[in-house]
Amino acid sequence: MADLTTTFLGITTPNPFWLASAPPTDKEYNVRRAFEAGWGGVVWKTLGEAGPPVVNVNGPRYGVIHGADRRVLGINNIELITDRPLETNLEEIARVKKDYPDRAIIASIMVPCEEASWKAILPRVAETGCDGIELNFGCPHGMSERGMGAAVGQVPEYIEMVTRWCKEYYGKPVIVKLTPNITDIRYPARAAHKGGADAVSLINTVSSITSVNLDTFSPEPSIDGKGSHGGYCGPAVKPIAMNMVAEIARDPATRGLPISGIGGVTTWRDAAEFMSLGCGNVQVCTAAMTYGFRIVQEMISGLSQWMDEKGYTATSDFIGRAVPNVTDWQYLNLNYVAKAKIDQDACIKCGRCYAACEDTSHQAIWMKPGRVFEVNDAECVACNLCVDVCPVENCISMVPMTPGETDPRTGRVVSRDYANWTTHPNNPAARAAE
Repeated sequence: MADLTTTFLGITTPNPFWLASAPPTDKEYNVRRAFEAGWGGVVWKTLGEAGPPVVNVNGPRYGVIHGADRRVLGINNIELITDRPLETNLEEIARVKKDYPDRAIIASIMVPCEEASWKAILPRVAETGCDGIELNFGCPHGMSERGMGAAVGQVPEYIEMVTRWCKEYYGKPVIVKLTPNITDIRYPARAAHKGGADAVSLINTVSSITSVNLDTFSPEPSIDGKGSHGGYCGPAVKPIAMNMVAEIARDPATRGLPISGIGGVTTWRDAAEFMSLGCGNVQVCTAAMTYGFRIVQEMISGLSQWMDEKGYTATSDFIGRAVPNVTDWQYLNLNYVAKAKIDQDACIKCGRCYAACEDTSHQAIWMKPGRVFEVNDAECVACNLCVDVCPVENCISMVPMTPGETDPRTGRVVSRDYANWTTHPNNPAARAAE
């Protein structure tokens, strides 16, 4: 039977599912209930420096994007770091860690970008016995206007500098949480690595406005008739997160740097995908806020069953397995040819594939009498749009052509040889090199 025990940065937990730094990890009550539900670890909601805590808004803090069935696709929040005193949080962390020694507790921290501020808070955090710290360089609102959060995460030099301070004044693992609100995630990741970070976690929330109230013309959530950009998370950001994770995992400068994956993890499959791209574990927020802490049991059972089916006995068996298969577009094999095939027995004759292809793609699907839909191989470029819009799973598939066959669209024989854009005769760079 699959063993979900996971060791990340020397921290061993019963499973790879951690709660991310967010409202679900804001206090002792929440964290104890999370551990009883089965979570392997938590990143405590971000701590600020000693003194008067920040003041959060006293009104709506969340905006949401729903799917057609009211399923939550993404949540935009305008909440800040913890608004409870530092002393209270530290006392609670110490108590919970003592009672749950087999679970990970990581303290998220955000203080001003001054060495003295970090030097002051780190020994106090260390006294709690927590397993490590996460530097919150990702929050895109509220704190960033004060020179913290994403304001640090968008400047690689600051990331490296603060990380070095933390490694000097703190003896346990230092995780750097990266912002997605940047052009190229590799630069902040390299800076964290250069500064001595033990790992990076990503992504933090995406700066966004989810909606505008067309009666008041105020962005939602609205506070006294005004709205602000916030941080977007949930299933909708998963593709962005996985791309950034993959970029770090395959970058020669950061290859091998441990990664904690964050961004839309809702099911065991999401977690497995992140881990296959190099994540040693995953952090979850929106799924817990939507479905409650017990959602972790579905993640645990699903991942365990999949691992058993695949013959994996430990999570290390598949962590990073997808990284070698991530490449740049220019290296994709242009000699690979596939065609769409429709399973007539599974087809419900809805016509969505035909409408999508006829109106917006390559006019490669015929509608024949009796609403029978067939693929015209002479026009099909295997774009996959028909597969994506079909409401019946596995009704339409992309079938590779066998080398030696003639592609009816181009009249060319499908080659066994690999050829990419860098060698293609239409590439101006390739022509110039001849």
